[in-house]
Amino acid sequence: MTSELAFPPGLIMVLGAMLIPFLRGRQRLLLLLGLPLLTLVTVWGLPGDVSLKVGFLDYMLEPVRSTAEGRLFATIFAIMAFAGGLYAHRQASATELTAAFVYAGSAIGVTFAGDLLTLFVFWEIMALGSTLVIWSAGTQSAYRAGVRYLLIHLLGGVILMVGIVAHAIESGSLAFTAMQPDSFGNWLILIGFLINAGAPPLSAWIADAYPEASPGGMVFLSAFTTKTAVFALLVGFPGADILVPIGLYMVFYGIIYALLENDMRRILAYSIVNQVGFMVTAIGIGTEMALNGAAAHAFAHIIYKALLLMSAGSVLLMTGKRKCTDLGGLFQSMPVTAINGIIGALAISAFPFTSGFVTKSLETQAAANEGMLLVWLLLLAASAGVFLHAGIKFPWFVFFQKDSGLRPPDPPASLRYAMWLFSFLCIAIGLYPYPLYAILPYPVDYQPYTVEHVVTQLQLLLFAGFAFFVMLKQMRRTLTISLDFDWFYRKFLKEIVNEFTLRTSAAHEQHEQRVWNAVRRLIDNLYRHHGPQGMLARAWPTGSMVIWVAVLLGLSLTLYYI
Repeated sequence: MTSELAFPPGLIMVLGAMLIPFLRGRQRLLLLLGLPLLTLVTVWGLPGDVSLKVGFLDYMLEPVRSTAEGRLFATIFAIMAFAGGLYAHRQASATELTAAFVYAGSAIGVTFAGDLLTLFVFWEIMALGSTLVIWSAGTQSAYRAGVRYLLIHLLGGVILMVGIVAHAIESGSLAFTAMQPDSFGNWLILIGFLINAGAPPLSAWIADAYPEASPGGMVFLSAFTTKTAVFALLVGFPGADILVPIGLYMVFYGIIYALLENDMRRILAYSIVNQVGFMVTAIGIGTEMALNGAAAHAFAHIIYKALLLMSAGSVLLMTGKRKCTDLGGLFQSMPVTAINGIIGALAISAFPFTSGFVTKSLETQAAANEGMLLVWLLLLAASAGVFLHAGIKFPWFVFFQKDSGLRPPDPPASLRYAMWLFSFLCIAIGLYPYPLYAILPYPVDYQPYTVEHVVTQLQLLLFAGFAFFVMLKQMRRTLTISLDFDWFYRKFLKEIVNEFTLRTSAAHEQHEQRVWNAVRRLIDNLYRHHGPQGMLARAWPTGSMVIWVAVLLGLSLTLYYI
């Protein structure tokens, strides 16, 4: 039904965020917790078929459209904002918290957008809010990473806008509905969505920018940008075949680079790309089960990825270190952080009785049901790869392995409460997934807990764990960083610009020298003729002057009488 009273639920957080700088202490915390809860109540208070339509030029816009997909993503976004506010409020500045809640609110705005123009507006607000979150870290590296991040997203925004305009011309509508990449405009829209999803070749911005944010800032960043892109692909391009190979590339790209990485937060950033790859692959499969799997996996991923980053952020806050080579043995003094990090690691690895096991099973089973044997095998193998880098590598090198001698305590209570909340959800969804099933876009008739499936998954994970410890010497990291496509704009283009600067500078100096030499020659000539010793400045004898006067007078008289 159409309602004039409906409004984008995300505006509650966007507008409410403007009050954050004016509040302190407990009042600010109450606002940070109250805004997501109020948004959540509003999301579920809207009827399932409600919409708000307004005219714009020759088009009909739909700023609010309530759908099952939108409610699902808005729900987890609100939960994420609640836990993120609880986690970050102690150490984050007012500017960072304001930007984070504008960012979260605009993501919810995307989930209720019924037209492409409304989606684009909230999409761009997200880009600005997330950039400010990165810059709020206050470091030079954060500033540079934020600039690169903003440029990538401005590029994505321009491509998306051109695609929307082309789509409107081609179809005569701005409605945000299912499309296929079968026209110029639709292809550009798909590319714009994929850039925000971290698809190749523009994947490096995630590992480049996210780890430079503050601990609380990275928790927020992990949840919204890539997941709104998953939502957009889920609604806009379900069943697009091109998404299957793109998603599989993302899956293994994230695994490989995470295994090479030394920075604990970059490990988890690369795993974001890996996990989004699972979702993109499922969207490309396009069946009801696959789309349910993508939506459920996005829901679960936000929880366990935030939990992992809360654990890593707590380590960074309490030790000031982020390199695996500088850490180890922290379970002795940070048991709460270690336990929660392990729960997140098990969930992301699809360990039975955790949320990841339930949601990833939907995706892999969907591939099997469609007879996509290769895709099924690759997704199954990827689960083992995830266990290697996020399930074992992160907790092993940070909390166990060697004793670094560091003895920091667990973080303050609010940070621990946020971690415990998400640990509870990871286990609760894993043990009893039916409430999650109930809010998925399509009816679910799937039981993940069969003896065959559980045993197969445990065998796979145990094999991956065995392989990790066999290759432990090769897994030890050194003080290096890994570059992929970002080599082109962090190294190659930098060298090009430097070479261009050197050559233009040399040419400018040569031209300047030639001009200066010409000017100097002119001055020398003028001085030679007009200077104190010059011919035109020389004193003439009186006799010579008399002779010249007589000559000139004679010439004048001659000319007069002729």
